[in-house]
Amino acid sequence: MTWAAATLFAALVVATPAAATVVGDATGAGIAHATVHSISTRDPGVAVVLVSHGPHGRTRPDRPTSTPPALLVRVTHDLGIRARPRAAAGTIGILPSVSKYYHVPITAWVEAISRDGRWGRVEIPYVSPRRDGWIPLAGLSRSSTAIGVEVDLSAHRLTVTKAGRTLISFPAATGTSASPTPAGEYFVTDRIAFSAGGPLGSFAFGISGIQPHLPAGWSGGNQLAIHGTNNPGSIGTSASAGCVRVSETALARLRPLLVLGTPVLIHS
Repeated sequence: MTWAAATLFAALVVATPAAATVVGDATGAGIAHATVHSISTRDPGVAVVLVSHGPHGRTRPDRPTSTPPALLVRVTHDLGIRARPRAAAGTIGILPSVSKYYHVPITAWVEAISRDGRWGRVEIPYVSPRRDGWIPLAGLSRSSTAIGVEVDLSAHRLTVTKAGRTLISFPAATGTSASPTPAGEYFVTDRIAFSAGGPLGSFAFGISGIQPHLPAGWSGGNQLAIHGTNNPGSIGTSASAGCVRVSETALARLRPLLVLGTPVLIHS
């Protein structure tokens, strides 16, 4: 996408409006009782990934795919993210209680839980290179979602899965060769409504990643997002500064499906 400054005041669906920036254009939850499957991983304290990435999903070797729903936790205070699922392990990052740019209360995707059930593995938000670690789960409210998002960069396509099966799929614009959309595992951190016709379309789903390779002179922020556009001809091409652009029709379908914490897998 081409970007102009995207520091905008927006009506938040889930929190008080606040100024924020995302890498944009020119610019069903219930209490989760997660099932732990018995599998082998490289860390004897690690259990199993809690969400499927759909029929075409890619996972790292230590990220086996299992049956949804995905476990989500509401983060009520900033949590230190540790290198291992134990209190004595070093802190390698922070899981904030609110999103970095729009200050929306964070609901995080827990990708795996420790065998004793006390620790959850999460992506460290807003860092590059990407990294994950462990947070204590005690006292955190839990919910779940059977919905997942997969963005195929080579196909310029966004697919929503439900319980591992394709639900809907749309063409999407992704990053240019100079500012490619970073592949990785993310989760939805913001749900932002905008005035229709603007560079971000009528809605944006901020996610937990950032763009480390912004275009020269870029001043529109570095948060990755899935959002609309006022340049619909760019959809289906490599045209963005890193975000994923979709049509207004797609946004209308996505809005009721993507709750805070929804897993987002981006791959080539």
